[in-house]
Amino acid sequence: MIHARGLTRVFTMKKNDPVEAVRGLDLDVAAGQLVAFLGPNGAGKSTTLRMLTTLLPPTSGTAVVAGHDVRREPAKVRGRIGYVGQRSSAGDNFLVRDELVTQGRCYGLPPREAGRRADELLDLLELRPMARRKPGTLSGGQRRRLDIALGLVHRPVLLFLDEPSTGLDPRSRAEIWSHILRLREAYGTTLFLTTHYLEEADSMAERVVIVNGGRVIADGTADRLKTDLAGDHITITTRTEPEAAACAALAGGAAGAEVTTQGTTVRVRVADAPAALPDLLRALEEAGIKATSAETTRPTLDDVFLTLTGRSLTDDDVPS
Repeated sequence: MIHARGLTRVFTMKKNDPVEAVRGLDLDVAAGQLVAFLGPNGAGKSTTLRMLTTLLPPTSGTAVVAGHDVRREPAKVRGRIGYVGQRSSAGDNFLVRDELVTQGRCYGLPPREAGRRADELLDLLELRPMARRKPGTLSGGQRRRLDIALGLVHRPVLLFLDEPSTGLDPRSRAEIWSHILRLREAYGTTLFLTTHYLEEADSMAERVVIVNGGRVIADGTADRLKTDLAGDHITITTRTEPEAAACAALAGGAAGAEVTTQGTTVRVRVADAPAALPDLLRALEEAGIKATSAETTRPTLDDVFLTLTGRSLTDDDVPS
């Protein structure tokens, strides 16, 4: 569905200083997948989406999207994909249903078919009560659902979603995701999205691709990335710092364990924290070390990025 090799986009800044927003990115996405494309601000996410959707020409490299080359066959690519950008797609001067019908007509649908498709999407996205209203009167969540409907009018096989739930309240975000998953179930559409909400990618996406500095640095299921690149953690608190040092020495003897100590707190990275904790507590008891507290935590996708780069996915210190 998406095959990109060496995809690069170079921007020229002041004094002819080239800044590579995307640098030799390689990516393959199979039909039917739900892929979350993650990275900090300025990592090249939106630039990549714009290249894959033919809105921005790549400086070098190749990309085949939905069976067509983005350079040589941009019109054919656009005919098979949908794109929902960060800004609202609908105007403020026409009625919601009219916007959908007009979008269908722009894609070549006959008038009657465009009307049927508009009505189908109004029902599917629960926008029927808003059909005779102007987009400017809709709530944020309703307007975002209209954006998604506009991206689906021509029945694309692949839908790009750039930050589909940004700026929405938690309830609206949950509703948007409910509709996204329902659409996927109804049409089998391949979904490729960016999001700053890591819990969305963690719980919803079948595959997570993390990009940094314009290159892919991690690719896999959320669980696999967290297990392989971040690992579970056991946190143990002792009564004194000497006991914490002794605890760290015991924990460090476990195969594959990585240990850090701060005061009376010991943090141990292991592959499977729930399985490792009982053994560690027994070893402490046998050594006469009392743990005043012990807990296990699963890593987040932000922990994965922190392990790979030394900084957080949510850092805003990278220029856009």
